[in-house]
Amino acid sequence: MKMIVVTGMPGAGKEEFLSAGMDEGVPFIRMGDVVRECYAASDAEAKGLSVGQFAGNERKEHGADIWAKRVMERINSDLCIIDGCRSMDEVNTFKNLGGNMVIVGIYASPSVRFERIVKRQRSDAPANLEEFNERDNRELSWGVGNVLALADHMVDNMCGIEEFHRKSAELMRSLR
Repeated sequence: MKMIVVTGMPGAGKEEFLSAGMDEGVPFIRMGDVVRECYAASDAEAKGLSVGQFAGNERKEHGADIWAKRVMERINSDLCIIDGCRSMDEVNTFKNLGGNMVIVGIYASPSVRFERIVKRQRSDAPANLEEFNERDNRELSWGVGNVLALADHMVDNMCGIEEFHRKSAELMRSLR
C-alpha cells in the first residue's frame, strides 16, 4: 500500500492538490469529511460545539490519533491520498499500516489563506480574523506544524492557481 498524506494549514490549497490526484485517478479520503460526518451524527451541534471543538474533544477522549484510525477503516485501495493530517500521532498511526508513506505539505501565507477561506464560504469558515487566528492556533496545538516541518515534499501555493495545479500534477505523477 502507498499512502500520500497531505497536510497544511486551513486554506493552504490541500483541496486543489487533491484535484491533481483526481486527475491521475488516485482515490482519496479527506480527514475533514470524516470529522464532519462524525460531527453530524453526534449531538455536538446541539451542545453548541463547533466542528473544530468536536474534533479536539474526540482527540482528548479517544486519543490524538482517533481521526487517523477512523480514516484507516475507509482505505480500500493500494494507493490512496489522505488529506488533512494534523499531527505526528496521526502520521505514526498511518506508518503502522505498513507500506510506503510520503507526506506532502502545502504552504500558503496566513493572509492568503484567510482570503481563500472567506471566499469558499464553508460552514466552518471563521467570521473574522480573530476567529481565523484562533483556528490556526488550534490546528498548531494539534501538531500540524510538526507534520509540515517533516514533510517529504513541500508545495508552495503562493502562485496562481494554474501554476499550483501544474506543480501539484507534476509531483503527483512522480509519487505514483
